Amino acid sequence: MRRILLAAAMLGTASGTQAADLPFLRGSFTDGLTTTKVFWQGYYLGGQLAYGSIHSKLPGAINSDMQSTFHPPAGVTYYWRGLGEAHSLNAGYGGFAGYNSQWEDVVVGVEANYLHGEYRAYAGSMGNVYNPDSTVLSSTHSTAVLRVSDFGSLRMRAGYIMGCFLPYAYFGAGLGSQTIERNVSSSPSPVLPMWNTATKTKLVYGYSAGFGLDVMLMGGLFTRLEYEYQRVTSDIETNINSVRVGLGYKF
Repeated sequence: MRRILLAAAMLGTASGTQAADLPFLRGSFTDGLTTTKVFWQGYYLGGQLAYGSIHSKLPGAINSDMQSTFHPPAGVTYYWRGLGEAHSLNAGYGGFAGYNSQWEDVVVGVEANYLHGEYRAYAGSMGNVYNPDSTVLSSTHSTAVLRVSDFGSLRMRAGYIMGCFLPYAYFGAGLGSQTIERNVSSSPSPVLPMWNTATKTKLVYGYSAGFGLDVMLMGGLFTRLEYEYQRVTSDIETNINSVRVGLGYKF
């Protein structure tokens, strides 16, 4: 009997030792699955590509100053139609640089953002005057192209860390370069010298707002997907909606 009890005790001790060596029995199976929080604090920079739409509220009578210099031949009248709102789809590229400050899962920071693109809004009109027999007596053409080729903004942004993801929202103010190209023509041609083309470039200001998602890939390398709304509030009101993709590095 004593030998049986001694053998049972030794067997129990060996079983306990083997069980201790199995991690899933001692509750440590998930040790290798713990995740480390991504550290977003610090300086960063990157590049971006953009695609979007531009919509501009060009005044209908924007070309009236040039149209007034057209004097039709005797017996001919000109009819000038006003311009409607201008819009188009365009692409661009640029860069960004900023600094993040992190408190637990919350990230706030400041960012300088620049975009160079061929954002151009076009509007045109044609006016005809007809003879009694429905033939065309005269015709006029009026066009205007508004370009926003460069726009830089200074943003304040805030985000919340979700694993390797950083969704964020931002708001900022900016400056840009705006060019307006105008042209008018008529048939038959005027009898006196006329003014038919004009180009003007000026600095404009506005604001931008939007939201995005930064995703940390490896080390300090991250990718970005973003939506931005830009509004030029000076001179001629212009709105740009764009989607951007970017690649950056956090130091």
